[in-house]
Parts: sequence; structure tokens; C-alpha cells
Amino acid sequence: MPRRNRRNRAFLGRLPLPERAFVADALRTETVGGVVLLAAAAVALVWANTPWSDAYETVRDFHFGIGALGLDLSVAHWTADGLLAFFFFVAGAELKRELVVGELRHPGTAALPVIAAVCGMAVPALVYGLIATGLGGTWNGWAVPIATDIAFALGVLAVIDTHLPSALRAFLLTLAVVDDLGAIVVIALFYTSTINLAALIGAVVGLGLFFHLHDRRRVHGWYWYLPLTLVIWGLTHASGVHATVAGVAMGLLLRVAEDGERGRRPAEWIAHLVRPVSAGVAVPLFALFAAGVSLTGDTLRNVISQPEPLGVGLGLAAGKVLGVFGGSYLAVRFTGARLSRDLVWADVLAVAMLAGIGFTISLLIGELAYPDPADLGQIKAAVLLGSLTSALLAAVLLRLRNNKYRRLYEEENRDQNADGIPDIYQQADPVPPRTDDPQPQHRERHGRRGDRSVDT
Repeated sequence: MPRRNRRNRAFLGRLPLPERAFVADALRTETVGGVVLLAAAAVALVWANTPWSDAYETVRDFHFGIGALGLDLSVAHWTADGLLAFFFFVAGAELKRELVVGELRHPGTAALPVIAAVCGMAVPALVYGLIATGLGGTWNGWAVPIATDIAFALGVLAVIDTHLPSALRAFLLTLAVVDDLGAIVVIALFYTSTINLAALIGAVVGLGLFFHLHDRRRVHGWYWYLPLTLVIWGLTHASGVHATVAGVAMGLLLRVAEDGERGRRPAEWIAHLVRPVSAGVAVPLFALFAAGVSLTGDTLRNVISQPEPLGVGLGLAAGKVLGVFGGSYLAVRFTGARLSRDLVWADVLAVAMLAGIGFTISLLIGELAYPDPADLGQIKAAVLLGSLTSALLAAVLLRLRNNKYRRLYEEENRDQNADGIPDIYQQADPVPPRTDDPQPQHRERHGRRGDRSVDT
């Protein structure tokens, strides 16, 4: 490999300007949603541990819907199967965009975050299995600690007032997106007991029509897609496959090429429109009706004494750190990449700790893996404690490095000539630009569309 290409493969180096603007837009909304998510989780915990806990259970278990269509569901079920479809739709759109025009489109660039994410899923599952089976438990909850909750992690960053550089935020976002894809594959493969073949075929046909209208015919009217989306979601739910799979499938079918008439990428624009609903409404409401766990002394004792809850808690708090950090180190060690000169391995460790916050998807998979309410309560408590431990450890390390982050943040956002492009992108760079970057005029054209403040 030529030396130039080896030098250009910097791990957590400066993002291309269009990528940085996209990441900033995504994380700005997720940060606000993360704060709302923290508030919703706190309300659920308080509500479930007060004399009004019966009211919480009554609301959570209240059923409504169309029984003839198999949609007479509880409030908790609607939030898990219905509202989280928005969350997975955005995740699918982000993944499609990253694979086509983002940082994941080149194998060399994608290798590091993908290896880190895959190790960050495999190691927690292995930690769970070793602990749970070693203490006489089962493998039932192996998938509970595999995913990262990007909204919760960003909410923690907002609360502790930490200015992470854009490269670290992008790394965290990429980890979460790959985790989300892994989680939906796990849900589809391992938590689908029976299949209604007719309904599944109908859902696939609906997805084909969605692709034809959106990608082939370039139809823009929302009134075409809203009814079709509801039909696809309903058929997926009736098929026995978890209904959130419909969301990620439609997200992956969105067109990424620039729209000739409107000059924007539909996948980016639609994700931009739907993300506030996902981050600000869907995920917090799911948390409100999923995080209400009665934290009694017996429950907390069971978390540290029973095999499955202990495996879940340590899978998140220890397995995620080992997986993400170890995967990152091994990828750098064996791919010839180099860590950005502005950062140190302690920064990667801090992000790996943040990745141990597995709140939303962990609760969802916990509900699928443990239908017994008694077991589920312990698993949810383990998810909460494991995520809280990860958040606290990450917060300590991030605060120790915050002065460095603040300097990098200010440097990245300085725009003294007020032209809408950060000055750092207009200075001579001693490191040659990546040969796989878009053309300079393409970068500048996209950069000028973004906000003057393009970081969260």
C-alpha cells in the first residue's frame, strides 16, 4: 500500500465537511431527545415506586385498537411495536446513507467502526453467556446487552456539559447505527416464533411497491406513502415478525442519490423530518412505559445474585467497554490506521463506556426474551443498573478530558470570516486529504448549505 494511503487512514480524524454537517444535524436532535428520554425514564421509575404504581400499571396495560385485525394491543405494546418503528426507520435511513455516500462506503474507512461495533455486540453476549451459564442460568438473555442507546448517551453528554469533538460523536453514532442493525437482525431471527406466510408475503409486496414508487417513479406525495406504510407495518405485525423490522426495511429502501428537482438526498431529508418524532416522542414514550420497574431491596439483590440479571448488567457495564475498546485497538493494530493526533486512547475508552448505555433496545429485547413479568422486572432492573454504571464511569473520564474537548470544539467551530464554513476547513492541512473524498467543489457546495454552527 502506498505510504500516502496509509497516512490518510486516521482513526477519529477530522471528518469531511458534508459528513460533519450531517452528523451534527443528526446528533443535535438526538441530544434534545436524549434529555427528554432521561426525563421520561426518571418519571417512569418514580411513578412505579410510589403509592400510585397501580395507576402506572393500569395505564401501561390498557388495551385499545382493532381486534379484528389483531391490533387490540396494550399501551406498552403499541409503544414497543408501533412507535419504535419510527426509531428503526431513522436508523435504517442513516445506515443506507452511510453505506452509499457516508464514511462506511469505503471498506478501509468502514473497517474500524464496524469492527468496533461487531466486537461491541459479540463480547457483551459472550460475557452474559459465561456469567449466566457459569452460575447455572440460561442463554435466554444473551442479546439484551448488545445494543447502544445513542439518545441516552447523548443525553448524558448534555447533562454533564461535555463538548465531544465531532469525530468522537460520529464514532459513537456509527457504533449505535451498526448496533441497531444488529439488534433488528437478532430480533427478526431469534425472537420470531411463528410465521404467517401470507402476511409476510403481503409485507414484502408492500415493500416492493414502496421501493417502486420512491426509487423508480420518484413519487413525492406523502399521501401515497402514509397509507402504504401503515399497511406494511400491519402486515409485518400480523406475520409474526417484530413490527419494527418494517421500519428499518423502509429506511434502507430510501433513495440516497440527490433529487434532481429538489437538489437534496431523500434519505437525509426524510430522516431529518422523522428524527424529531423518533427522538422526541417515540423513544421517550417507549421508555415511559418500559422503564417502570419496582426497585425493591429484593429486586436489587436479585440483580447481583441471579445469573441472568447479573449477566445482563455486567454485559453492559463491562462487556461493552471490552468489546468496543478492544475491537478499536485491534483494528488499528492490524489495519495500519493511526489514532488522530488530537486524541488519545483514553478518549476511545470513554466512548466505549458510553456504548454500555443500552437502554432502549436492551429493554425491548428483554421484553421479548423474558415474557414472565417476574423475570422481566429483574432484567429491566439489570439494564437500568448496567446502563447507569456505564454512564457514571464515562462521565468521570469525559469530565477529566473536557478541557481538551472544549479546545477542539472551539477550533472546529471558529468562523472568523463569517462565511458559514469553519476556518479549520480552509487552512492548509499538513496531512493530505483522503483520495476517496468527494471533489473539493462538491465538499464546498454541501458545506455552504449547512448551519454556521455545525456541531452540537
